[in-house]
Amino acid sequence: MPLLPARLSQAEVVSAYRRIAPLYDRWAYLTESRARRRAVELAAVRAGESLLEVAVGTGLLFRDLVARNPDGRNAGVDLTPAMLERARRRVHGMPARNVELRQGDAFALPYADGAFDLLVNAYMFDLLPEGDFVRVLAEFRRVLKPGGRLVLTNMAQAERLGERFYETIYRLNPAWMGGCRGVALAGPVAAAGFTGVRRERLSQMGFPSEIITAVK
Repeated sequence: MPLLPARLSQAEVVSAYRRIAPLYDRWAYLTESRARRRAVELAAVRAGESLLEVAVGTGLLFRDLVARNPDGRNAGVDLTPAMLERARRRVHGMPARNVELRQGDAFALPYADGAFDLLVNAYMFDLLPEGDFVRVLAEFRRVLKPGGRLVLTNMAQAERLGERFYETIYRLNPAWMGGCRGVALAGPVAAAGFTGVRRERLSQMGFPSEIITAVK
């Protein structure tokens, strides 16, 4: 099924998420919390390893990753300062020795080659033009160690009638969906050179998510 086109520019995405930052957690709890919990399970964080979350948002997923890796390296990047500030507040005071949150771009991550054992990313590719998928995935692959794990969570394409509600909202005004539309990442992940690609799909409040796991 062809993907709907991405309709917000990067600058428009930053502006949209600056506006919705105070409300984002409520939306995420209602529609994305099951997928985030499953992503943490599949990430299978190993104590003392180096992990990176790209597009950390308000830190909902990052908090759970840090809790499982108190003695390892925990890095997170996001484009939007308003979201990063909420993420910093969320992890403040946690008993983790090495937590780093900074502004950063998925197209040019500010890290060395092979720096991380695990890279997690949630609800970002559903904002990007399809033509950028493999380019961003190549950057993810660059910063992972050989054997490093990738866990991606995104809005999936609608398969049931009720799921088309969100697609309709996007067609009317993509900003009402924060720029998100359903995507399919298994093919691009394999095309970017990852192996062992697996996909899970679930729905919450009619909002469809897919979770992709793979290995460098």
